[in-house]
Order: sequence, then structure tokens, then C-alpha cells
Amino acid sequence: MMKKITAMMLMTSLAVSSLAGCGSGSASGENSAAVEVPTEPFGDTIKYDPSVEINDGKDITVELWEWGSDDLFQQAIDGYTAIHPNVTIKLVNNPWEDYWTKLPLALSGENGPAIFNVHNSYHENLINYMAPLEIPLEDLQADFTGVDAHVIDGEVYYIDYGMMTGTVYYNKDMWTAAGLTEADIPKTWDEMREVAKKLTIKDGDKLIQAGLNFNDDFHQNYLLGLNYQLGENLFQEDGKTPNVNSDAMKQVMQMLVDMYEVDGIGSKDFGEKGADSFGQGQSAMVIQWGHYYNTLQTTWSNINFGVFEIPTFDGNPYAYNRYNGESTFGVNKNAPADQQAVAQDFIKYFLANDEIQIAFNLAMSTFPAKKSLAGNEQILANPSLAVLAEHIDHYIWPGSMPSTMETSLKKAGQDIFFNGVDIDTALNEAQENIIRDMQNSTFTSVENLYKYAK
Repeated sequence: MMKKITAMMLMTSLAVSSLAGCGSGSASGENSAAVEVPTEPFGDTIKYDPSVEINDGKDITVELWEWGSDDLFQQAIDGYTAIHPNVTIKLVNNPWEDYWTKLPLALSGENGPAIFNVHNSYHENLINYMAPLEIPLEDLQADFTGVDAHVIDGEVYYIDYGMMTGTVYYNKDMWTAAGLTEADIPKTWDEMREVAKKLTIKDGDKLIQAGLNFNDDFHQNYLLGLNYQLGENLFQEDGKTPNVNSDAMKQVMQMLVDMYEVDGIGSKDFGEKGADSFGQGQSAMVIQWGHYYNTLQTTWSNINFGVFEIPTFDGNPYAYNRYNGESTFGVNKNAPADQQAVAQDFIKYFLANDEIQIAFNLAMSTFPAKKSLAGNEQILANPSLAVLAEHIDHYIWPGSMPSTMETSLKKAGQDIFFNGVDIDTALNEAQENIIRDMQNSTFTSVENLYKYAK
């Protein structure tokens, strides 16, 4: 889900957590004299020992490729190179649109980056170029949530450092104007619909203020997640066949149609994107993933907003929703052995360092996968993360789903709302299209690894 993060968004969160406590300076180390560099091992089960020399103390340069989070990654690099001044890590920024074309080509040659940023949606494009992490599996499992979903033939090539999912963002000023209080925060979808009615303003038949707006993202935040609340997975038992024309999906889609066409709390024609409509002060509630918190802080800072957990159908769901992970780095298996050794060591440093973990998760608005940080005060100061704390183990990662899951369901919804196609027909067409698109995919769902899987 989280793809493009601008440096401006990231910088607002970086201030809350200085990485200097574990060593910060420039990539070449010229500022390291002013930094407190750790001398004792740190970390939980995965420990990093700063006294261990890297590359026998000889100078070495490696590249780290990423797609637009320069300040965040540079601070991690600076902390590492302050400990190891013989190491230079050159940060190479590639725009998201170019990254996934350039990176596989670079990794297939002799001069590709030793370290590179991973997004799990491109798992199939990268995995054949990656070296497994040299950290013991049991150590990864002890410190981080969701590791089992990343095990391939007993090896792990990357894991999640953070988990992102959807929450409800509401306009506090509109909430107060409608006579609502904190006691009215809805827990169920029935309650949500009633609250949305109170937040809706019309002038005759003309919609002035939408109570809830899901335009442009109903497929991501509703269709690909609320099925879990009704006890159905996105994939059938074989882990490969989609389950999008299911009873649960039809129930969710019908609810969306009824919200607009029966309840009148929004409209397909009321702004192209619900997220923009909320930011422009025209819609009272939207469901968005964690990155939206940063968008509101930077792009629409005038909006007085609050956050609450996504409602459920009966208050006791099988799972609340799906999540997607923000991934750790990958190691280029074709890089020279000495560069791979630096890459492996840098990832260990990254995973052991709580300050870095906090900074990355706050910058991305992801809930930490590192178990010891679940109750961290800085993390819980972010309202989009705080509301997840109680039930974070009741969110499911289905795996690195092929993009056709999103595109096919988006088309199905558009056909229903704009072209008069009935729900059964639209979802059946989506099912057939996904099956056709996935014929050559190696994807297998990991929903069976969910802690409370049936």
C-alpha cells in the first residue's frame, strides 16, 4: 500500500526520534566526532555489537538504492557509518516510477547496489536476486511479528518493520457541529451509518457535506479487507484461487451501494477522491491507510481531525481488516562478498536499533512489527497508530497480492456505481479476470498463517 512518500512528509516525523543515540553523522563520517557513538551491544534478541570491526577496518563503499525517503535513510546511514567510519554507504534515489525498471536490471549485473529498499508488491521481480538474511530465523521470530509469512524454504530474505492498515479519519469540527461526542464513536457498521447520516448536509437534493466518502478507494479500504470481518479470506483454501465473488464480498459491496443510494451519506459524483474531499473540508469521514496521517499533517494541516478504529459488523470479528508491511532492505546476492557482508551487517544494525525502528515507523505511520515497541510512548502519540494497539494481532496479511486484485475490484465497483452492472455480475467478472491474470503467478496466500486462522 505505501508506495511514494515525499521527503516533506517524512521530515515532520523524523524530529520526534533522533538517531544520534546510536551514532549519527555524515555518510563519510566527517561529523561523527560530534556524535555519541555506542560502545555496548544493543537490541533485544537480535543484538548489534558496535565493537565488531567491519571489512577488517579497510575502507569500503556500497550503494543503497531507495525511491524517495532521503532524509530518513540518510539518518540510518549516518548512525551506522559513525560506528564504522571505514564504511561509506552511498544513497541513490530513484523515482518510484523508474525504480522497479532500473533495479532488477542493476541487480542482474555485476555493479548493482549491495543494499536496496524492498516493497513486497514487487516480490516476484526481486526475490531471485536476493541473498537470505544471515540472522537466525528464531531470532527474527522472537523480535518481530509476521516473520513466518516471509519464510521461503527455511530462509528469510526480508521482513516487515512496520504494519500499515486502514483507520477512520473524522473531522472533529464537523463532528461537534452535528452534536456528536466521543461517546458516539461507532463500533459497528450499523452505528457508523447512523453517525454518517448525522454528519451529512444537503441543500434539497444537493449534497453539501458527505458523512462518509469512499470514492476512488472502496476497493482498497472496504472490498479488500472487510471480508475478514465476515469470516472469509480473500483466497480459497489452495491459497491461489481468489474468493472475490463470495457471499462476504457481495455483502460488503451491497453495504457500500446502500450507503450512497439508500442512506444518502455520500455520492459517486461528490469528488473524484474521498481522501481529497476530506482534506478540502467537504467530507466528514474517510477510511484511509496510515500514510494519510502524514498527508493531513503536511498537505491539509488546517483540518482538525481525529482517528478511530474501523468498525465491525458484530463487534467480535474474525479479523478487523488486512494490513500490508513496510519491508526491510534486501541484499544483492550478485554483489561482491565484502559488500554483501556490509549489507548484512547494516540490516542487523537496522533491526536492533530501537531509535531507527521508531523513526521509520513514525515517518511511514506504520505500527511497529518489533514486538517490544508495541507500547512505545512515541508510537502511541500518533493517533492513527494508537487506535490499532489493542487489536493489532487481529489484522491479516494475505501476502504480496498481485495488482490485479486491486485493479479488478476497482473496475467491478466502477461498473456497479457508474455503469449499472449488478453486483453478482461485476464480482463474477472480477473473479474471472483475476484468475486469468494470475495464471502464471507464483503467488500463494499466507492467510493460513494468521494467528487466529480457522
